[in-house]
Amino acid sequence: MNPRLHLPRVYPIVDAAQFSGSSNPGDSMIQFTGELLRGGATLFQYRDKIQTGRQFLSCARELRRITRQKATLIINDRSDLCLAAEADGVHLGQDDLAPEAARRIFDAAIDNTNPRNPLWIGFSTHNLTQVEHAELLPVDYIAIGPVFATSGKANPDPVLGLEGVRQARKATAKPLVAIGGITRENCRAVLEAGADSIAVISDLLASPAKALEEFIRVLE
Repeated sequence: MNPRLHLPRVYPIVDAAQFSGSSNPGDSMIQFTGELLRGGATLFQYRDKIQTGRQFLSCARELRRITRQKATLIINDRSDLCLAAEADGVHLGQDDLAPEAARRIFDAAIDNTNPRNPLWIGFSTHNLTQVEHAELLPVDYIAIGPVFATSGKANPDPVLGLEGVRQARKATAKPLVAIGGITRENCRAVLEAGADSIAVISDLLASPAKALEEFIRVLE
């Protein structure tokens, strides 16, 4: 396991799709991230399913610029763009590059002539069988979800509920991130079910700094 790995209680996801209706989506996304930094965020994931690879990289580099020395930046799906943006790791889904391949790519990028801290690999799971398989993979943390109904994905997997989190906790010793429909009202129950961290999108969009501070306060 990555010796640097420390998951905060709240893991914000910066999703480009949430800002697509803005007159300047890139600026809106950077402003949102900056407000979360001021609210105490120390870990972010950048998810982008709507832009070209070039646009994705441009935004990732800007996010790296404002988070450098302040927060860990994880890139969703793209190991290549993670390296190009000098981010801290990648989060992979069931249909993305295999974690073993991503680990080989990262290991090859970290050599004696280009020393870097170990890069994180997170991995999404949606049922107990996938969690049990992920336990054997070279990943630093496992995400489980959706815990509750969510609008964050167009075609979400079946809702697992708190019992799904409890089963996942029993199946893995790796750090566990719960995702899907998590709010300030239900987040405490998710941690009590066994999650180490909660990933949040929608419930941070309005007044992000204030919302994050409230999440942190509830989870203390």
